Amino acid sequence: MISASNVTLSYGKRVLFKDVNIKFTHGNCYGLIGANGAGKSTFLKILSGEVEADKGEIVVGQRERIAVLRQDQFAFDEETVFNTVIMGHKRLYEVMAEREAIYAKADFSEEDGIRSAELEGEFAEMNGYEAESEAAVLLNGLGIPEELRHKKMKELEGGDKVRVLLAQALFGNPDVLLLDEPTNHLDLKSIAWLEDFLYRFPNTVIVVSHDRHFLNQVCTHVADIDFGRIQVYVGNYDFWYQASQLTLKQKQDDNRKVTDKANELKEFIQRFSSNASKAKQATSRKRLLEKLTIEDMPVSSRKYPYVVFKPERPCGDIILEIQGLSKEIDGVPVLNDLTLTVRKGDKIAFVGGNSLAKTTLFQILAGELEPDSGSFRWGVTITPAYFPKENSAYFDNDLNLIEWLGQFSPPAEGESFARGFLGRMLFSGEEAMKKISVLSGGERVRCMLSKMMLAGANTLILDEPTNHLDLESITALNNGLIAFPEVVLFSSHDHEFVSTVANRIVEITPGGIIDRVMGFEEYLGDGEVARIRDELFHGHRELSL
Repeated sequence: MISASNVTLSYGKRVLFKDVNIKFTHGNCYGLIGANGAGKSTFLKILSGEVEADKGEIVVGQRERIAVLRQDQFAFDEETVFNTVIMGHKRLYEVMAEREAIYAKADFSEEDGIRSAELEGEFAEMNGYEAESEAAVLLNGLGIPEELRHKKMKELEGGDKVRVLLAQALFGNPDVLLLDEPTNHLDLKSIAWLEDFLYRFPNTVIVVSHDRHFLNQVCTHVADIDFGRIQVYVGNYDFWYQASQLTLKQKQDDNRKVTDKANELKEFIQRFSSNASKAKQATSRKRLLEKLTIEDMPVSSRKYPYVVFKPERPCGDIILEIQGLSKEIDGVPVLNDLTLTVRKGDKIAFVGGNSLAKTTLFQILAGELEPDSGSFRWGVTITPAYFPKENSAYFDNDLNLIEWLGQFSPPAEGESFARGFLGRMLFSGEEAMKKISVLSGGERVRCMLSKMMLAGANTLILDEPTNHLDLESITALNNGLIAFPEVVLFSSHDHEFVSTVANRIVEITPGGIIDRVMGFEEYLGDGEVARIRDELFHGHRELSL
């Protein structure tokens, strides 16, 4: 159990939290949600003791251990992967280190024997004898192969480091588990494993995530940060959304009824206040009017951008034909003899564990890379627009937002058009004059989506477009792609996003592709797909050997 009592935190004049009282109880998983900048990560840091609140206190159950998903990828660079995981349980790691040091002594004294006996007792109490197998299970579930486990952390790729740090947080059955964006850098298989792990986890979990499907799968409660306070709802993300929308509608309806009643009373008073026979009734209604109160509707920190893709023309019969496409990156085969025909109305989700393969394919189709062999052909009616995973090259100058967007706007349109468009994408007023070089990751994504919308394209290529976006922006983009009437080719680790947009799944495996015209949920449950995937994997291994 962990609780916050009268917690208040401000940055200058900006109040993040005011007199927050909340209790996170044993056995529950709380999804901490709110708009970007609402203070989700900061609140986790307050709970963990990393940040001190201006007022109030955090209370943790006696002898309870808090584990936190670390964000610093370089903090354990000199440690092995295995040791990094074990260090998630600080006391167990200290006991292991002291125990090993004593047993390594050449002159083992009587005092050493007494101390080692004490350590063995504490070691057993903390399930130390299971530590190695538990760490292996965690690493395996998160996709860290055995050959990496005794390497130093500095030898790992960034994505693998994040997975090891997640294993570190999960290790040792902590009493309170604080996770900030744990699905970042995880593929769909690893996310499914984590969902199952947290579903079975017996203690307290508080998690920040922008993945709606993940929140639906693991959360028993949702803690919503808005209006400077935190309100807890029982249920998962979908339940919170329905309940919060219902609450908002009820307040709006109540205010509308009060307003209508007030207008009715005012009209009567105006008509009959000078009429002697009605003066008493008019006075009575004045008293009623004075008692009516319209509840102030607080301004939410949640903002939904306007994401609508309008193709200038429909697609013809020929969309895209890919024949025998192959590509190596740094001498490693990434695409191997890929052949695919994209048809009218297709919304294809490209899935699979190798994100580089998907990115490489999209870069080739967008004209940013040349294939080593093979070819592709767009139909004559097709106008593609591309959203790259890495977009820094588009923001490497000193333009402000209006000037930047003007590069992609119709020639006849001026500053007022750009300001209006930027306003709908949540860059209002003076924010439209911001230099693009200082934009956050989420702001850059909204700019790239603006560029795509202005293109009037009838085929959209999107490589992990939900990265860096908050839940509101993800929802807006999700709805925009569902409503788009033409062709979409995309990749995403967001389960809900893939499930609601795609009508065709193409999985890129080392041994070839699996291509199915079906929704994502059906694809995941298709036994024939699993069999083919297994055959392709083993066929590729035999070929490699």
